[in-house]
Amino acid sequence: MVIVGGWVLQSAGSPNNEFGQTGAAVVRSLRVNVLREIPHDIDAFTQGLLWWNGKLYESTGQYASSTLRRINPKTGEVERRINIEPAYFAEGLARIDNRLLILTWKAERALVYDIEKFNFVRMLRYRGEGWGLCNDGARLVMSNGSNKLTFLDLQTFEVTGFVSVTLRGQPQNQLNELECAKGIVYANIWNQDYIVRIDPSSGRVTHQIDASKLLTQRERSSADVLNGIAHNPDSETFYITGKWWPKMFEVQFIE
Repeated sequence: MVIVGGWVLQSAGSPNNEFGQTGAAVVRSLRVNVLREIPHDIDAFTQGLLWWNGKLYESTGQYASSTLRRINPKTGEVERRINIEPAYFAEGLARIDNRLLILTWKAERALVYDIEKFNFVRMLRYRGEGWGLCNDGARLVMSNGSNKLTFLDLQTFEVTGFVSVTLRGQPQNQLNELECAKGIVYANIWNQDYIVRIDPSSGRVTHQIDASKLLTQRERSSADVLNGIAHNPDSETFYITGKWWPKMFEVQFIE
């Protein structure tokens, strides 16, 4: 047995693979390779983050202070911002064509905005809490803080299916912000400093990504939890940040 970074790895002669898993349940470890640090508004209680057409879009939470923002990824400058109605606690964010959808925590409403002008377009309904949301190109994927991912039709917003997410055979609860990238779902775990990579066909967590070293101890003292993942398909990099974090990071996830 070898201990690496706090993880227990089996020796080469063991019948188990990484992290003491059987072959069918191997969970591999990835680390965050930081390419660039970008200023991030410390007043932004980040809920959702996505990349589109050279810009970052961010939804921030809290009652009476939720917002939708467009950010310059080179500078961190907030180029456009609107306030969400005070009665709503904004959550996850996804794009469908030229529309942005923002979930709300307990109101069972999704707010739809024009991606260019940020005009309110319409409201959609769903059941239960809304946490994370992403678009995999064929459907929406939604989390509610449990270990369940819900699949929704892109046009009707109707539920089309579910999958239960497991880590080493056990339910992986507290699924929060989501990002869909190349058929994979990445998820923040509420109150944890790691990101999981999920096979949406089986619900199995295939990789854990350690993001615990991004902020200094001093920066962490005034920040909240890790939250926010956006994939840039042009550069094959990710942007990650957190609630009230002073920085955003452009990164790669590597072995």
